[in-house]
Amino acid sequence: MADRPMVRGRFAPSPSGRMHLGNVWSCLLAWLSARSAGGGMVLRLEDLDPDRCKMEYCDQVMRDLEWLGLDWDGQPMYQSRRTEAYAEAFRSLERQGLVYPCYCTRAERLAVSAPHRSDGGTVYDGRCRRLSPGEREALARTRRPAWRVQVPEKTITFRDLLQGEYKEELHRDCGDFILRRSDGVYAYQLAVVVDDGAMGVTQVVRGSDLLDSTPRQLWLQEVLGLPHPAYGHVPLLLAPDGRRLAKRDRDLELGQLRETYTAPELVGRLAFAAGLLPEYAPVTPRELLPLFNWDRVPRGDMVCFLPADGNGPEI
Repeated sequence: MADRPMVRGRFAPSPSGRMHLGNVWSCLLAWLSARSAGGGMVLRLEDLDPDRCKMEYCDQVMRDLEWLGLDWDGQPMYQSRRTEAYAEAFRSLERQGLVYPCYCTRAERLAVSAPHRSDGGTVYDGRCRRLSPGEREALARTRRPAWRVQVPEKTITFRDLLQGEYKEELHRDCGDFILRRSDGVYAYQLAVVVDDGAMGVTQVVRGSDLLDSTPRQLWLQEVLGLPHPAYGHVPLLLAPDGRRLAKRDRDLELGQLRETYTAPELVGRLAFAAGLLPEYAPVTPRELLPLFNWDRVPRGDMVCFLPADGNGPEI
């Protein structure tokens, strides 16, 4: 029997603030999934946005991961240093005739977009793709364009490690999406595909809020000649009022949590919520390795209740 290829997972936090409990939850499950299979783990700091991401947050992410007991292999990758790699991928898509400038303002995009089938968002209708050369030239005199990729009328289907089969019709459910912003910053969808390929990532574990990004990333991998990782989208941890945890709101952020909990206490609560422990107990990530099993992890989002005094097992 041929040996199974080694799993290579990744942490890919955005250093736009201190990690919150939901980030820790995703990181822990990603680490357990890769390490329990005897695989590797790499770290990428997704610091694309110069206005929101700071080096001090990058350093804090690494200190927090080390405090939790979550290690990685090799040196971290910084997306802010990868502009030429994204530019080369962008040029490849240009050569295939898939890229076009978009001059729409935000208000115009909303006015010409159709509702998304599932999340209440919008799908761009390709208005700027149909502009004549003269119309583009006129708009270019007053506006700096963003750049979009033209998606085909194609259905992308994949099987998620946790959520099962998921499919999306790119043209209807996603629409032409942005590859490079009008300020020149390359978009997440392009950067993550290029970097997962460069880092040899074979397994992506992340929050379920990114589930609908996966079909467009699989398609980009296809047209750029990159391999397809396996994907696992874990349930979100929600604030007590049902909101998604957000860095900007400092919801259950790790700076505050570290004042109340030790790392094993925090990991133990997450492990209990993940179905890996029959009852709450402090534990290290390495002690959880023989217990990890995707079949035990809940599929639906969960509300977090962490006792302020550190007592009790609630999540």
